[in-house]
Amino acid sequence: MPEPVKKAVSAFTKKPKTQEAEEGSSVVFEAETEKPEAKVKWQCNSKDIASDNKCVITADGNKHSLTIKAITKEDANVYAVIAGGSKVKFELKVIAKPEAPAKAPTDGSEKSSVEQKPAPAPPAAAPTGEETTAPAHDAPPAEDGQPPDTRQDLTGLFTEKPQSGEVTVGENITFVAKVNAESLLKKPTIKWFKGKWMDLASKSGKHLQLKETYDRNTKIYTFEMQIIAAKPNFAGAYRCEVSSRDKFDSCNFDLTVHEVRATEGFDIRAAFRRTSEAGKKRSGPSTSSTDGNEDSGELDFSTLLKKSSSFIKSSNRAVQVSTEPDVDVWEILSHAPASEYEKIAFQYGITDLRGMLKRLKKMKKEEKKSEAFLKKLDPAYQVTKGHKIKLAVQVANPDVEMKWLKNGKEIQPTGSKYIFESVGNMRYLTINHCSLADDAAYTCVVGEEKCTTELFVKEPPVLIVKNLEDQMVMKGERVELECEVSEEGANVKWEKDGVELTRDESFKYRFKKDGCKHILIINEATKEDCGHYKVKTNGGESMAELMVQEKDLEVYQSIADLTVKAKDQAVFKCEVSDENVRGTWYKNGVEVKPDARVNITHIGRIHKLTIDDVKPEDEGDYTFVPDGHAFNLSAKLNFLEVKIDYVPRQDPPKIHLDCMGRTAESTIVVVAGNKLRLDVPITGDPAPTVVWTKGEKASSVKPDGEEKGGPTTSWTMKDGEVVTEGDGRVHVETTKGHCVFTIEGAERQDEGIYSVVVRNPAGEDTADINVKVVDVPDPPQAPRILSVGEDSCVVQWDPPLFDGGQPIIGYVVERKKKQSYRWMRLNFDPYPDTTYEAKRMIEGVPYEMRIYAVNGIGMSRHSPASQPFVPVAPTSEPIGLCVEDISDTSISLKWRPPERIGSAELEGYGVEYCKEGTDEWIPAIQGLTERTSLIVKDLTTGDRLQFRVRAYNMAGPSAPTTLAQPVTIREIMQRPKIWLPRNLRQTLIKKVGETVNLLIPFQGKPRPKVTWSKDGEPLNPSFASVRNSDVDTIFFIRKTERKHSGKYDLQVQIENVEDTASVNLQIVDLPGPPEALKIMDVWGFNVALEWKPPKDNGNCEITGYTIQKADKKTMEWYTVFEQYRRTHCIVSDLIMGNEYVFRAFAMNLVGLSPEACNTKDSAYIQKTGIVYKPPTYKEHDFSEAPKFTHPLVNRSIIAGYSATLSCSVRGIPKPKVTWYKNKMDITNEAKYRMLSKQGVLTLEIRKPCPFDGGVYTCKAVNDSGEDVVECKLEVRSQIVKEEKKDEKKELRPAD
Repeated sequence: MPEPVKKAVSAFTKKPKTQEAEEGSSVVFEAETEKPEAKVKWQCNSKDIASDNKCVITADGNKHSLTIKAITKEDANVYAVIAGGSKVKFELKVIAKPEAPAKAPTDGSEKSSVEQKPAPAPPAAAPTGEETTAPAHDAPPAEDGQPPDTRQDLTGLFTEKPQSGEVTVGENITFVAKVNAESLLKKPTIKWFKGKWMDLASKSGKHLQLKETYDRNTKIYTFEMQIIAAKPNFAGAYRCEVSSRDKFDSCNFDLTVHEVRATEGFDIRAAFRRTSEAGKKRSGPSTSSTDGNEDSGELDFSTLLKKSSSFIKSSNRAVQVSTEPDVDVWEILSHAPASEYEKIAFQYGITDLRGMLKRLKKMKKEEKKSEAFLKKLDPAYQVTKGHKIKLAVQVANPDVEMKWLKNGKEIQPTGSKYIFESVGNMRYLTINHCSLADDAAYTCVVGEEKCTTELFVKEPPVLIVKNLEDQMVMKGERVELECEVSEEGANVKWEKDGVELTRDESFKYRFKKDGCKHILIINEATKEDCGHYKVKTNGGESMAELMVQEKDLEVYQSIADLTVKAKDQAVFKCEVSDENVRGTWYKNGVEVKPDARVNITHIGRIHKLTIDDVKPEDEGDYTFVPDGHAFNLSAKLNFLEVKIDYVPRQDPPKIHLDCMGRTAESTIVVVAGNKLRLDVPITGDPAPTVVWTKGEKASSVKPDGEEKGGPTTSWTMKDGEVVTEGDGRVHVETTKGHCVFTIEGAERQDEGIYSVVVRNPAGEDTADINVKVVDVPDPPQAPRILSVGEDSCVVQWDPPLFDGGQPIIGYVVERKKKQSYRWMRLNFDPYPDTTYEAKRMIEGVPYEMRIYAVNGIGMSRHSPASQPFVPVAPTSEPIGLCVEDISDTSISLKWRPPERIGSAELEGYGVEYCKEGTDEWIPAIQGLTERTSLIVKDLTTGDRLQFRVRAYNMAGPSAPTTLAQPVTIREIMQRPKIWLPRNLRQTLIKKVGETVNLLIPFQGKPRPKVTWSKDGEPLNPSFASVRNSDVDTIFFIRKTERKHSGKYDLQVQIENVEDTASVNLQIVDLPGPPEALKIMDVWGFNVALEWKPPKDNGNCEITGYTIQKADKKTMEWYTVFEQYRRTHCIVSDLIMGNEYVFRAFAMNLVGLSPEACNTKDSAYIQKTGIVYKPPTYKEHDFSEAPKFTHPLVNRSIIAGYSATLSCSVRGIPKPKVTWYKNKMDITNEAKYRMLSKQGVLTLEIRKPCPFDGGVYTCKAVNDSGEDVVECKLEVRSQIVKEEKKDEKKELRPAD
């Protein structure tokens, strides 16, 4: 939230203040600026004020003033003075001028009749400029000298909030709330409460009415709560709440009920006298007593609510007004001891002293108005966390000192948290950056008085900014589910499969907060941890799936067969994927125990079995079994026994491959990256020279598929030393009886046939060894998405180009959301096929797929990612398939879109049909149609076909929607019918030369015969053009003439059935000039003219005439009359001594006549000296006494339905009309509505009830007399339908 704006330096040294003034007086507002040359501008209600007779603006150096003269109530506004960047607001309050006091009557007994009853408290109205409403939370701070805007906060739902009001007992008051529904999706719901929880909707009845209206133009709902005949217990705090879906607003207001004051002019003791039983019956329920358990009679308090005049005239009261001098019995009782009560009651005729004392005890004391506060704080305020709020209070004394308290402690003005403002009588407390610590009770203290309010700080909803992501882990791994929320320190709730997660004793789940990040940690995942995890805040939620897989043990290096000689060392070595896995070594099924010669080691992932000084008994099968896994690794130890015989002669060299268990066709397989070691036993004396040679096979297939041949590489050993060495990775060494060829880190190009040649003087020997290097396969090609479903997809890929020298075992599939960086493995066991169906995806979320290839060596690198795709489901079936039209060879179908389309775009619709009795569906069109209607053509007449429609999106076709029954392809007879447009049902008027183009639709099958005629004669094609189609006809005239006027008849006929329609066409033109314009008389400055209408009116009514005059000297024409309706006129205000001529134009609907009619003679205006004396006539008396020309009629109506009573009256001058019910004036009754229009009088009774029946009288009065008419109105209650049925059953036997 931005920092509050710092106060600017004020341009004013003296500021105008709010003033009060009486009507008719003047007021002066003065201001002084720092700089004499400063420009000052005065405003009223934000509009600039200009100096005039009403408002006088003066400036003298740095002194400026605004004087308002003859003040009226309309001048009570908010004013402002502006200088530079400073703006100061002030108010003008207008006080009504006090009336002159009435002279005291000489007779003291008549004194009470002069005083009027105090005016009732006005109902709650819109706030004036003085009142302070609920503060605007985000209102900017006021400028220097400018009071803050205390208008209602209209950022909520309310455009007008109900205001607190006061009412007198027995009177009515209405509270109004307005809501703007322009931005609402749903009609707002309103609730009225009294106190905290009492819902007033259930209390609606005699004393409470709730109304609701809606203005379609302004889109504003008006809600009214009307309290009728208020009682003292109606006083208190009220609340209005309005809601619409996720929006909510509320406001508080108060109702104060004042006791009615005793009306002077009658004895107050009469109110406490008991009435007789007869009076009780006559007075009815209006005189009922609340003390129904008294001995006899009842207390009549209704007289307290009436004026003295109505009290005296009342005929249904048994109480008479005392003519004795006024005595204050209350004063006497309050000062008298209790022992004197009965004596006082006897003296003043009080028959029920006990009841009187009870009433006095129950009466509430009139609430004292606050002397310090003109307007207090509202009971409660609400603000959103992080926003600001302004509390406003109005004090009586603008110079008084006041304090603000928070929870009873005084608030000190430190920093920018709290801002105190004082503008005239207004005091403001602004709280910036509201936090939960500001949720407290605030008190404003002025002297000994104080007012308190509650501030509620509402936290904004916490939103999830970064959602959880699906994860797949191995058993025993650590899992971290992470999300990010919109606010630091927010509380979140974690759930697993709908069950809330908590910190248990085993500490399985750990919850971590890091700023806005929230992390759920599972240290060692197990199978039981699989499921859906959800994180919730008060503003949203996010869900992810966790899958846990068992970890398979992979063998990176298996143990190999060994052939060793006596005294040598045998080492069995293997490497597995899990360094924590232990194992056991076995020899011929018997566990191997370590001893002095046998050593078993386990370092990381490598397990070794080492046997020193190999003996013949060590030969056998050795096995390594990993603990907890159902497989083993086996190898064989071969013991090579070498017999040495001393032969003095030389032995030729010999290569002993057979003693290693190999033959010339054997192949040695080595994994790429491992060490290739060829240990060849040789013999010969003297020690032979060893030559290793590698030549690649001409037929070996390389990864790129090409056949390559390479040069031969050789390595030579003599006397144990390397003579030549071709590569730093290659090592050749020889020992007694062995020659070892080693390649460090075997590569794919090291594959081939290795030849070893041993030579000595006695001869030579050769051997070939086939070496095969195997590796992980190449990555597969980019996968293709074949199809998608609601939460699944089918993916396909091509095998890798090179399988690594080992057959492909299977593939591993991974997926991820497009916006994520985490790939999730979908299978742990290699999948053998190249087509895979991935499931459990979220519809509408983009995904990507990639593939790994797996062979016996390991896993390849991943393939390129697939094109992004979105899992979507097919739409629901289209709805409302029906036949729109049918003919002998075609059918027209229409339907509505599916109810559920889903997240994918709808591609179109497919329409198919099949013959009845077959299952072969034939496409009606090639491809899809985007429209929801289709005409299928080229069908065979008489075939009975069934049709269906399916919607298509990227997921495929939806379920079909089918016609209810097959349709026979045959045209259906349809009666002809002309649909004449509304504008052609009256005469069509066109101007000469305009175009007429009429389109008239019709219906009928087969195609009807269309005939046009004019005035009973067939229409000539050269006269007007006609174009007909199957469904309409077009009547066209390119350029109209007068002769085209007339009546045109259209006939649509099918066989013997026809329909007709008529069109009246009127072609209008400019009229001709008027005729015989004459000067009939000349007198004074006036000329009387007269003329005749034109012969040619242009085929339409003459709407008026234009009269012009011209002075014969200049002959310049000036218009005297326009749109003049009569054929004679008087031209006045002519200039004496001039001679005039006149002319007239005729005018109709088209315009003025092209030519004018001129006067033959001229009129000369004589100079002064000729005095014209007009004749005198006796004024005719048109006055007439009122007389009802149509009387009221007795009526019988049903309760609950509004009714009207009507009559008509005539009279001059217009008579005053008064309505009566049972001789009681009902003019001011809200239930009735009186209307008068052109002498027709209407009385509308809104929703009458049986009590509204009686005699209604209408009285008309004017100066010439009066007339009365009356009728009887009977209001019948509604008859229940069951009663009507019973009456019918009773009547049937009588029939």
